[in-house]
Amino acid sequence: MSMRVAHLAIYPEKGQPGVDLSTATVEADGLTGDRRKKAAIHLVAIADTDVDDPPRANIVVDPGGHDLESLVGSTLLVGSARLVVTQRPNNCPGVYADVTEPGHVSVGDDLETVDDA
Repeated sequence: MSMRVAHLAIYPEKGQPGVDLSTATVEADGLTGDRRKKAAIHLVAIADTDVDDPPRANIVVDPGGHDLESLVGSTLLVGSARLVVTQRPNNCPGVYADVTEPGHVSVGDDLETVDDA
């Protein structure tokens, strides 16, 4: 089963609606244009999104049967960017990730776990 990017968004201003994207540039400290927050990237599974109260995640994924929380400590290749999943947020679904290699990501891109050994 594979994971795939279902939605991309940035949140330039605190408390304001997000901006949906089809493609984004991933910089060392997050998506270009995004307000800097607790972590560079917030990933959430599409099943954990709520139309009435959506999480403010940068990357929404169709996890293809994977549990995102089980990926903490893993390296992911998302588009041409490389991320390390660092932790689960305290008050919202999904996981946080740091950027180890900037790149580009688009809706429809696969997420692959990478063995750095």
